[in-house]
Amino acid sequence: MKKVMPIVLSAGLVFGLSLASADSVEAKAKVYKNCTELNKAYKGGVAKSSSVKNKGGKTKYKPYVSKALYDANKGKDRDKDGIACER
Repeated sequence: MKKVMPIVLSAGLVFGLSLASADSVEAKAKVYKNCTELNKAYKGGVAKSSSVKNKGGKTKYKPYVSKALYDANKGKDRDKDGIACER
């Protein structure tokens, strides 16, 4: 019994962690209807990487960096600079 318990606990831990990581990978980025809706959640918009520079001029807020979220809302990047809905 003493040898079985650690094996069962280890298997449960490994199985539980694999399910948690699979859920986070499968979670889809939210697609917003328009920039007003996206800016309520992310004031500075969404950038595809931290190295992207804004081509549209001065902005008030720093964009949130997320490739998955940017890809889901790519159509809202009017000036094609890698930042969707920048303000």
